[in-house]
Amino acid sequence: MKIGIPKEIRNNENRVGMTAAGVGQLILDGNEVYVQKGAGVGAGVLDEDYISSGAIMVDTAEEVFEKAALIIKVEKFQKEERKFIKPHHILYSYLHLAADKETTLELVESGATCIAYETIVLDDGSIPLLTPMSEVAGRMAVQVGSFYLQKNTGGKGIVLGGVPGVERGKVVVLGAGVAGQSAIKAAVGLGAEVIAIDIDVNKLRYLDDTYRSQVTTLYSNPRNIEKAVEAADLLIGTVLIPGGKTPCLVTKKYIANMQKGSVIVDVAIDQGGCFETSKVTSHEKPTYIVNGVLHYCVGNMPGAYPITATVALENATLKYARAIANMGLRDACGIYPELLRGINIMNGRVTCRKVADSLGLDYVGVGF
Repeated sequence: MKIGIPKEIRNNENRVGMTAAGVGQLILDGNEVYVQKGAGVGAGVLDEDYISSGAIMVDTAEEVFEKAALIIKVEKFQKEERKFIKPHHILYSYLHLAADKETTLELVESGATCIAYETIVLDDGSIPLLTPMSEVAGRMAVQVGSFYLQKNTGGKGIVLGGVPGVERGKVVVLGAGVAGQSAIKAAVGLGAEVIAIDIDVNKLRYLDDTYRSQVTTLYSNPRNIEKAVEAADLLIGTVLIPGGKTPCLVTKKYIANMQKGSVIVDVAIDQGGCFETSKVTSHEKPTYIVNGVLHYCVGNMPGAYPITATVALENATLKYARAIANMGLRDACGIYPELLRGINIMNGRVTCRKVADSLGLDYVGVGF
């Protein structure tokens, strides 16, 4: 199969769809791989590295799309890229369509087959291609939040871990999935006072068994959320519904009752966000203030750590990319049933029920 790796163009997105190591494996399997010049530089992968692995370098994204059938990316397809998409393409990337009707309709119109990393879900409910980025984003949320709690960056001016004789900062984490647990781990490591909120009692039991008195666990309901949010110095939203729009758990009213200089980090912003006041920001302009509360809502958070994030993502995505390229999508789905769940759009129809329901569109099964 002919495979293409374009350069990411989202603001300050330095990750790349495949490193030279992954490209080398795809070529060893007998595929042709076209890589746009400069695609991997931000992640520490030079053009020479790709050439050494056997890749064919091309100048533009348009050439990548012209030559390749399978397009491997990291970020959702930007407007400038969508004009290159043809019906024969298989798009393999994060898509986050449930909160983006415009992109969804354009992809439907293109006739391409669109596979979303975030909806490849195993039978046990885990999301192997989202997990590595959730781990990065969860840890990063605490680092970012701690930075913006500095007075000179707009925060109230506290150290999350406190010092002897001084009260510790309060970190509230909504959602105890992979990103939430990563954030909790980082916050506990800093010595903060941590509150974890989730609707899954088993996850709360796990946190209680793991951290004991270091983490307070609360069941997710409006009263518990409101009280915890009001007390938070750093509020982190990590709630995820695979393929669906993130529920808004925190209203403007709750946020208005937070202390001035508190910080919100919305890890779930790509799927709509956990907070009513959330709106997507970029690494270039990452924050804004509502009611005196600083909001950090960068849609591609792991893009700030492209070397770590790219390698971690490739470790998860390469297996499925090889299967699609070596045996075709239908047979690959027979070997990996979770890959079938990843197909969001096919033959001009939405084939992921949660995306269809979130956007009010018709749903049709894949039909394999």
